[in-house]
Amino acid sequence: MAEMIKVGMADLNVCHAPNAITTLGLGSCVGVALYDRTSQIAGLVHVMLPDSTQVRQNQNRAKFADTGIDYLIEIMQQKGANVSLLTAKIAGGAQMFAFNENNDMLRVGERNVNAVKKKLKELGIRLMAEDTGLNYGRTVEFYPENGDFVIKSVGKPTKTI
Repeated sequence: MAEMIKVGMADLNVCHAPNAITTLGLGSCVGVALYDRTSQIAGLVHVMLPDSTQVRQNQNRAKFADTGIDYLIEIMQQKGANVSLLTAKIAGGAQMFAFNENNDMLRVGERNVNAVKKKLKELGIRLMAEDTGLNYGRTVEFYPENGDFVIKSVGKPTKTI
């Protein structure tokens, strides 16, 4: 029986097929799934904030886009993933509250998505698919057996990217 590995907020984990990996309640946070198809190793990081350099208490590397993706890659490499083969799928980054759109501090979701994309680009990791933005939360499940990233939201049809 395959296991569903859980990833908490500002957390990360790695799994190998036939197991799958999930994180719940992505609002403005972004779930970044990295995947090596050949080894069927997948990793998922639940990014809460875009930039660790803007925060004093930044010991939790998984919490930030800039450090969380690097940290996830390190762990995936230790488990046997080939970094040069990694691809990414992302979800989340919602604007959960109706604030004045011009206030940058409140547009955390959008800033998280942009920071994740920038980091993936820097690392040369191809973004295969995304389900980001809008104004609702998401729960995601990644299946390394086939690369499916399943997105569930209250009141919306389940989506696979």
